[in-house]
Amino acid sequence: MHTALITNDAVVLGILFSILAFVFGTSNSTHPFWQKFYKYVPSLLLCYFLPSIFNSLGIISGEQSGLYKVASRYLLPASLVLLCISIDMKGIMRLGPKAVIMFLAGTAGIILGGPLAILITKSIAPSIVEGSGADEIWRGMATIAGSWIGGGANQTAMKEVFQPSDKLFSMMIAVDVIVANIWMAVLLYGAGIANKIDAWLKADSSSIEEVKNRIENYQLSVTKVPTLTDTIIVLSVGFIATGISHFGADIITPYIKEQAPQLEKFSFTSDFFWIVVIATTLGLVLSFNKKIRALEGVGASKMGSVLLYVLVATIGMKMDITAIGSNPGLFLLGIVWMIIHAAIMIIVAKIIKAPLFFLAVGSQANVGGAASAPIVASAFHPSLAAVGVLLAVFGYALGTYGAWICAQLMSLI
Repeated sequence: MHTALITNDAVVLGILFSILAFVFGTSNSTHPFWQKFYKYVPSLLLCYFLPSIFNSLGIISGEQSGLYKVASRYLLPASLVLLCISIDMKGIMRLGPKAVIMFLAGTAGIILGGPLAILITKSIAPSIVEGSGADEIWRGMATIAGSWIGGGANQTAMKEVFQPSDKLFSMMIAVDVIVANIWMAVLLYGAGIANKIDAWLKADSSSIEEVKNRIENYQLSVTKVPTLTDTIIVLSVGFIATGISHFGADIITPYIKEQAPQLEKFSFTSDFFWIVVIATTLGLVLSFNKKIRALEGVGASKMGSVLLYVLVATIGMKMDITAIGSNPGLFLLGIVWMIIHAAIMIIVAKIIKAPLFFLAVGSQANVGGAASAPIVASAFHPSLAAVGVLLAVFGYALGTYGAWICAQLMSLI
């Protein structure tokens, strides 16, 4: 691993904020060039993609930096709380079962996609899956299945169960990160043209629009110019909840590890799992308190979005585009796998006439987990971030089972 040109995280954070300032400044520009540019390229996609260029060029390093851990452990919980306190739970419930159906379709796409990807790759490039060490490729792919259905804890569980070599596992991590991030970029782009895609899917997105409109109307009804006190209170709610989430996770995780270690397969022994669950729960509970909910009028969701965009930039910083060339065969395998996942989701969405929002969030709740599912959901509207988190938590529970089934199917080929 090469040392990046800039390793001071304070400087790296300054670069990330410079990128965010550039993107938001140009996306709101009246210049014809930028207006035309952002008509086709979502600003959120750029906030994610530009840091990856800096990482790929060796200017900064996502691996060497500690910013992602800070953003995911401290800023994400606060962001989730601030985005959730204005949520319309009744409206979310009225979204119906399509969100869950699309999530399960995504899980099925990963489970079936693994063995199908091996078969397809074997027919077009047999050397990738029939060469030296190919007999254990399915073991490495099982770890990707764990990550793409659940998360890091599920991936680690699959590594322990199927024991791929360390070299193969490291290559599979690269495939996992790059392919998953490329797919996330596709979903973010799709969010920018959601109306066109929904028209092609013949989907009824009225329930989603109703939730968005209700939130926007509520925001307008309580909006006022925030004072310093208002801003302090909003941030205090977010970070006090973050503190409670960490405090709860520090108690629950060791207890489960000691008393019920078998629950590790559900990710119940993961600190991050409980931090996200507790933060989301606190946000949802606080949304029923009128005084707390009124904080939306002084910019609660906007502050939550700022924290989320910092996380977006740090996730982008972890992507190394040049890694694709290190072992292109395995990346082809991963890309074929992701295409199958996407195809199954599109087919199901077409059949049940589900809008792109359900497809995108259902997919990302599988592939990306709790760190990135709310990012994709908020690309449609900040108030919908909680949908992504709730589905991602569901994915943690299914991850080990789904990946195990996928591995067994791959081992038969």
